Parts: sequence; structure tokens; C-alpha cells
Amino acid sequence: MKVIPIYIVSLASLFAVSLAQGTEHRVGGLVDVRASISDTLPSYLQGNFGKFTQDNGGNLALSQAALVYNGTFDSGFGVHVTGNAYVQNGDSSAGLSEAYLLYKTLPSARGLRLDARAGWMYPHVSLENVQTAWSSPYTLDFSTINSWLAEEVRHKGLELSVTRLGRFSESSQDLALGLALYEGNDPTGAMLAWHGWVLSNRQSLLHETLPLPDLAPSFVPAASDAFNEIDHRIGYHAFVENEWHEKGKVLIGYYDNNADAKLVKDNQWAWATRFAHAGVKWLLADNLELVGQYLTGDTLMVSPRNGRDLVFNDFHSAFVLLSKSRGRHRWSGRVEEFAVIDRDTMPTDLNQEYGKAATLSYRYRMGTHWFTQGEYSWIQSTRAARRVAGYAEKLREEQLQVSVQYIF
Repeated sequence: MKVIPIYIVSLASLFAVSLAQGTEHRVGGLVDVRASISDTLPSYLQGNFGKFTQDNGGNLALSQAALVYNGTFDSGFGVHVTGNAYVQNGDSSAGLSEAYLLYKTLPSARGLRLDARAGWMYPHVSLENVQTAWSSPYTLDFSTINSWLAEEVRHKGLELSVTRLGRFSESSQDLALGLALYEGNDPTGAMLAWHGWVLSNRQSLLHETLPLPDLAPSFVPAASDAFNEIDHRIGYHAFVENEWHEKGKVLIGYYDNNADAKLVKDNQWAWATRFAHAGVKWLLADNLELVGQYLTGDTLMVSPRNGRDLVFNDFHSAFVLLSKSRGRHRWSGRVEEFAVIDRDTMPTDLNQEYGKAATLSYRYRMGTHWFTQGEYSWIQSTRAARRVAGYAEKLREEQLQVSVQYIF
């Protein structure tokens, strides 16, 4: 893939133009250093079955170092670029995780506003990852839903949304309808099938490939090129979001990458992956916040020789999070359930998984930009493929983390 060189050149050109036009520039980011103790398997980041980013035992990691640039042109156009770097388990990596242009009109007399994004971006799904560099203000590790989005659900395309602003009609609600057309995500579904749901904050970089477990079937590659384009077919994501001012919002959508499931190129398969999602975010009494999301879908890859389903999985995940803030303190708790249902008849490719997870987190704001946070995570899952690799099919994994963050 040549994503990084292309975007470095194009975004550098836009940055130069913006300087000449007196554009407003904003640079932000974060640094997150963590110490952890984990009772787990070797991490999924190394092509194994551990559900956390860290390996078993004690670890010290640069969990995230992010730099975010936002430039806004006088014409309503802008540019957004997010770069991330990680040093974990003795490995280091750095690159872009998002890079797109944006456009926003002024509201019309009827209160209608058009928003557009074009480039490499996350789909508009998460209600949890709302902080700088797509991080979360609630917990150190994301929910299983948003961990999966961070790992292999991004695309290159155009997203348009129209928002009816309630203040123009004396309403307390804003209603937005959106549609994205995209490509660059044909292998989406491989990681979920072959290592399963995880608890993580690791956002895959646009240029990197992701290691896979060394499983028996010959069609399983050593790594997945998650943001590859194989069939040159256009996928879509449609969503509707209704927001009640100073109360909360509801977000519902449907995502279909429209991939040709029988195509394979350089041992990278196109996966026909689609999912529906629904979420709510609501401010309850006395600074108590509720966030809940549900995602369900299926993914398919087919033999190009005989048309047999090589992998056909249904999947779903759901979580409920409660977060209470008071002064410098924030307490958050999250429970979730997840599954992969293996519907193909390949006896050597075992994708079935079921599990539950719980997370407790406490965050303290030390100063304007400085935070410290402690977090305990528990995840119990049953996955038959672990038995093939010599591990227990049913496993409980636990992790205790302490983080120091600088957010600017």
C-alpha cells in the first residue's frame, strides 16, 4: 500500500496553501504511558490469542502518542490529520490513522447544514471514542465494539450528512441524516474471524499489516492488509442521528463494504462484511452519563475455485457504560457481551467465540493537561481455535493498568 506517501504529499500541499490563505490552525494530541500487570496469553498484536495489547506479566508501554492537526479555511473547507505512535511488547510503530478533507456550510434559513468528509476516516459509529485522536474519556481500553473499529474498520471515501438544526424552529433536537460511499476495506472481518473480539486502545495505522494466528487452513494468510482494496467495488454506510440539546443522542446505522467474497489477490481475501449498529448516549441526573451500543452483522469469504464458503460468520457485541464525573474525578464502569457464530462447514477453521467482559476505571485530572488513570479489566471467553494452538478453550483473562496522560 502507498497510503502514507500519497497523503503526506497531498496534505503537505494543502497545508502550504492554507498558510497562504491565513487558515486557522489547531494542533493537539496526547501522550499515554502505561504500566500494567496482565494474566493473559501472548497478545493478539503478535498474531496470538491474548485479548489485551500487553503480554502476560508486567509491562511498561508507550500506549499512544498522537498528534492531530486541524486546519480550517475561510471558505468552509478544512483538513484533519491524525498520526499515532506506539511502543508495546518491544515493538514500535508510527504512521497515520486518519487523513481527510472536510467541508461545512453555514445553516440555511430553514436551519439545514451540509457536512462532508473525504479521505481516510472512521465511519460514524462510535459514541465512546470522542476525545482527542479518537481516544476515550471514560476507559483506557475501548469496548470490544470500538476495539474492532480501531483495528480494521476504516475506509477511503466520501461522507455527506445533512443536519436540521433545531434552534431555527425553536426545537430542542438536531436531526442528521448521513451517507458514506467508500472503498479500501475489503479484508474487514479477517481479524474478527481469526483472533476474535479484544479489549484494546490500539488503532491500526493505514500503512501496516496485522499479524494473524498461525492456524491450520492453508487459506489463512500470515497477516491481514486491513485497508486494502481488492475488487474496486463501492461500499456504503448510512446513518441517522438525533441529538437532544444538553441531554443526549441516539445513533443508528448500517454498514456494507459490498465486497466480492470470492476474490483473492496476493493471498489477501475480500470479505463481504456488513453490520447494523445502534447506540445511545444520555446524561442522567447529577453528572451521571450512560453510553450503550449494539453492533450485529456477518462476514463471508468464498473459494474462487468451487464456490464453497471458506468463512461465514455472524457476529455481535453490546456494551453498557456508566460514567460519573465530579470536579477532577471520573468513575466509569462498563459491562459487555460478544460472540462470533461460525456458520460455515470448514472443520479445520474454528471461529466460534462467546464471551463477557467488565471494566472498572478511575480517572483523576492533575492539571490543565495532565491526567492519571487506573483501570481493571476482566474478560472471559470460549474459543475453540485456542485448543488447536495448545491453549485452554475457555479462558479468563485479567489486566490492571495505571496510566499517566498528557492531552493538549
